[in-house]
Amino acid sequence: MFGLKISFKQVRTVVTALTSGILGALFYACVTTPVTDRKQLNFIPDSQMNVMGAQAFEEIKQKEKVSKDPKLNEMILRIGKRIANASGAGYDWKFIVIDAPKTVNAFCLPGGKVAFYTGIMPIAENEAAIAAIMGHEVAHATARHGAERMSQVLAVQTGLVALDATMLQNNKYRGPLMAALGLGSQFGVLMPFGRMHESEADKIGLQYMAKAGYDPAQAPELWKRMAKAGGRVPEFMSTHPDPGRREADLRSQIPSVMSLYEKSEKQPSKSI
Repeated sequence: MFGLKISFKQVRTVVTALTSGILGALFYACVTTPVTDRKQLNFIPDSQMNVMGAQAFEEIKQKEKVSKDPKLNEMILRIGKRIANASGAGYDWKFIVIDAPKTVNAFCLPGGKVAFYTGIMPIAENEAAIAAIMGHEVAHATARHGAERMSQVLAVQTGLVALDATMLQNNKYRGPLMAALGLGSQFGVLMPFGRMHESEADKIGLQYMAKAGYDPAQAPELWKRMAKAGGRVPEFMSTHPDPGRREADLRSQIPSVMSLYEKSEKQPSKSI
């Protein structure tokens, strides 16, 4: 990119520096995610993340226009409680609707603070699709993706600091090399993990919605509609998987959750 020739020895030094912090942290901070049982890097305690989530939630409520629509609030609260119960997580759950018709979004902050933007309702179309979104967002919290993401960022920064203090200290190409390595960590480590988090939340969320009594077949249909909305960057430059891929993945996972759905107290897929 910058017209530089880097030897194999230098490449090896770079890789070692970037991974040393991560591997060291992994040794001391490996935990597993619910449902998928994936080992993850996480050295930030839940207590700290939950406080941060609660503070961010209060700030968002102050800055955004919270909807007073009784029908929407009742629906989000009702579906949210069912999904939260299905997750088994004992958070201090809070659910709000944000009046923003042009914003297609929803989130669940650490500690169970959930918000749905009104702009996502037309794409959802029905309550089962809302449950699919709710399950996905709740899964981010139960799988502690926020803490893992922060841990990854800290680990990569540690690696870059180590590299800066060794190989690049007296290198005339220090500036452009650090810029290139920052770009490399962004697209090579942080973004792929972001896509993995989204796919994992889809899988966990599908189980939650099925257990809560919502038809899991509505999850891929939701992403089929999302795909039609278009307007996204190439997947390798995004923290989210392509909607078409998500649709296909979710469709293939439906058989694995049907037993949960059959045993559940089934809920009607009411139109919104």
